Amino acid sequence: MQYQQLIEATLATKSYGTSPKELYDPIEYIMSLGGKRIRPLFVLAGCDMFDVDVNNALPAALAVEIFHNFTLVHDDIMDEAPLRRNKSSVHKKWNNNIAILSGDVMLVKAYQELCRSDATLLPQLLNVFNDTAVKVCEGQQLDMNYESLFKPSIPQYLKMIELKTAVLLGGSLKMGALIAGVDEKNAQLLYEFGKYIGIAFQLQDDILDVYADVEKFGKQKGGDIVANKKTFLLLKAMEMAEGKRYTKEELHQWISAPNVAAAEKVEAVTAIYDFLNIKELARAEMKKQYDTAIKFLNEVKANPAKKANLVALADSLMVRES
Repeated sequence: MQYQQLIEATLATKSYGTSPKELYDPIEYIMSLGGKRIRPLFVLAGCDMFDVDVNNALPAALAVEIFHNFTLVHDDIMDEAPLRRNKSSVHKKWNNNIAILSGDVMLVKAYQELCRSDATLLPQLLNVFNDTAVKVCEGQQLDMNYESLFKPSIPQYLKMIELKTAVLLGGSLKMGALIAGVDEKNAQLLYEFGKYIGIAFQLQDDILDVYADVEKFGKQKGGDIVANKKTFLLLKAMEMAEGKRYTKEELHQWISAPNVAAAEKVEAVTAIYDFLNIKELARAEMKKQYDTAIKFLNEVKANPAKKANLVALADSLMVRES
């Protein structure tokens, strides 16, 4: 895709700083690990949909990509995640203190990039960016809160992933639309599309954590199971196990089992998921969220061909190794 090439080429020219190396090398490292660059692509797509030169949206696109990677650096510390995109996470390669400080600088760099946007649009863009950033932090706090709850509800979980993951996709599209000069209604419709696509995308991530090939997915296989993360799969399994005494007891035993081998736990809990048909139930919820997203996009008044391109981009996100 030409816009992905534009993003990669622009990122390749970026210098985040040189001294002290311990501060800037981790930034260069995390930004070089690649990924699909979904969020900056959404910024450019939101602008392109209304036939406006996407170069106008490039500063905002870089800002959201730097911000996203900043959240990954800090999230990996909080989650004690050893891998990011199949490489050592920043805090594992260096240490927690370096990862925190480098992440802090990344947030500042994101604002510096955003401020390169058209000055007349900057108040609107900052409002969206700031609102999104706060919601991402709220989502991360809810995620941590749910670690101490035995069974948060599925609606609570969906709200958490909306905030932690999905609003950044929505905000990316909305910023692109605002740069294109569209009205608030169309910009908000795009935001809703991105938000629901983001929820679907996170549900897919939950599925892939358990069922994907780790070499292709780039994360620790079954990491959510090992950490007892309250994902849709685990919460749905708890719900479906009600009334099935032995299955419920077995699931609860594995959740509370101390000092158990990770591989053994992943295998056992996955077998329970399979017995309860959790993978298909999760896929059904993922499709429901995706279909809601498409309904919002259908209401957007924009170039039909460009809308079709955005659907194709969204579809490509929903086709991953599972």
